[in-house]
Amino acid sequence: METKAATTLFESLSSGWRLEAFRLLVRQGPEGMVAGDIAAALDLPPSGLSFHLKALSHAGLVTVEQEGRFQRYRANLSLMRDLIAYLTEECCAGHPERCLDLATAPPLAVCPPPEKTRA
Repeated sequence: METKAATTLFESLSSGWRLEAFRLLVRQGPEGMVAGDIAAALDLPPSGLSFHLKALSHAGLVTVEQEGRFQRYRANLSLMRDLIAYLTEECCAGHPERCLDLATAPPLAVCPPPEKTRA
């Protein structure tokens, strides 16, 4: 992923409502949710939600599929993984295997120092 693409994704997620909608869809996994259920879960009027879902869709972070009179939204989990990989690809000087497991690391954990080599 290139920096410009990552910046576009972060700009799309910079709204609290869009970030919450995306996180909700990530929790739902491949099943996704219809727009009305998303609006209810976020306590957001459908008209306001539509604006935010359109922005997420335009950025590629969500997909939308027509189901009768409803629209089902799903998080683009593949793109999310690409973004996470972009953020972590140079962790610990390009050796992420030396870093702590980020899922279980305490907040503000830092990478361990590089292994010393003998000359």
